[in-house]
Amino acid sequence: MNAAVTLAPWGPADLPLLERANTPEMTAHLGGPETPAQLDERQERYLRLGAAGEAAMYRIEVGGTPVGGIGYWQVEHEGTPAWETGWNVFPEWQGRGIAREALRLVIRLVVARGERDLLVAYPGVDNPSSNALCRTAGFAHRGSGSMPWRGGELSFNTWVLDMAPLDLDRREPDLDERFDEGVLDEKVWWPYYLAHWSTRERAAARYSVAPDGLELRIDADTPAWSPEFDGGNRVSHLQTGQFSGPLGGSIGQHRFRDGLVVREAQPERRLHLPRHGVIEVRLAAVRHPDAMVAFWPIGFEERPDDCGEICIAEIFGSEIDDDGGWVGVGVKSQNDPRLRTDFEKIRVDGDLTGFHDYAVEWTPDGLRFFIDHRWVKTVNQAIDYPMQLMLDIYEFPRADGTRDLAALPHVLRVDRVRTFPPA
Repeated sequence: MNAAVTLAPWGPADLPLLERANTPEMTAHLGGPETPAQLDERQERYLRLGAAGEAAMYRIEVGGTPVGGIGYWQVEHEGTPAWETGWNVFPEWQGRGIAREALRLVIRLVVARGERDLLVAYPGVDNPSSNALCRTAGFAHRGSGSMPWRGGELSFNTWVLDMAPLDLDRREPDLDERFDEGVLDEKVWWPYYLAHWSTRERAAARYSVAPDGLELRIDADTPAWSPEFDGGNRVSHLQTGQFSGPLGGSIGQHRFRDGLVVREAQPERRLHLPRHGVIEVRLAAVRHPDAMVAFWPIGFEERPDDCGEICIAEIFGSEIDDDGGWVGVGVKSQNDPRLRTDFEKIRVDGDLTGFHDYAVEWTPDGLRFFIDHRWVKTVNQAIDYPMQLMLDIYEFPRADGTRDLAALPHVLRVDRVRTFPPA
């Protein structure tokens, strides 16, 4: 599927889409088709509740072709105001990820509306695809139930997506790094980027620490950190741990490609290794097409499988514009066989070259991601091992091998890094 999935507001002419979805196949998990009169009433309800602001229904379109419907409407969940969502995709369009993308778009619309912190869904217990979609979209399973429906009994699962903002008011940090002491605290930070796959000389950070915070810098004479394994990529970086094996071996953190070999033995460093809780950074991105900034805790990797990545912020300078930009968040499995990559880019309005807060709330059951304390994504996967913080700015080589020397130095500004133990 090459054409983009888009949502269009439901309109007076969309009754035929309800009729097309009213087949025994499409309603098998809903108790069967409705009567023509019931469809007319449903169409009227969609329009009436939409006009009143109590619901929002949409056509799902692919390249301008209607392929189904989705929406959300006001409900209460266990006494708490919530939105409920539901969807359908016509049979010939199923199996292409359309419902997943449509639900992602609806979630973004609900978040932007900002009126209620819960989104719920009640797919039938015998509807595996809709239940799987809830799970992959970050909803948490909260039990099952049944109710009379269309002359029968409907058994359903309850899925809840918690979109509440990050609340740190009553929590005390176990790390509150403001970078305001004039020197880097090397009891917390190791100023080398994965030096085991290179050397400390090539992987050393360029930085300054001043009352205004940390500046990580790529200069004209910053070398490629590991030309053997990572080409012309340059990086200035801090991390809060270091673990790797002996010279000539293959044991080391962040095995980002096959064939890596330890080129310089490194001392072990267990500096600050959170295991659950909140991890937060306040930074200002760099708007240049060759630059990228990131904050991405990774497994300390004392055990090889404990190597997943929590991407709190990944911002490419090429994806920043005058109105805002895209911020990558989520989980990357890397080489952890227990994880699946669940990563997406979130559109953020405003100047990303100014300071913004990026955070994750990490529990034994999953992770909730935030930008400026607003919820943006949930990943329901378990990561249960120590993580080290990774903070950096990259400069990527151009296809022709040139560099924009006039734009250097590229500077990542960091106001603070905080971690909070589990609540």
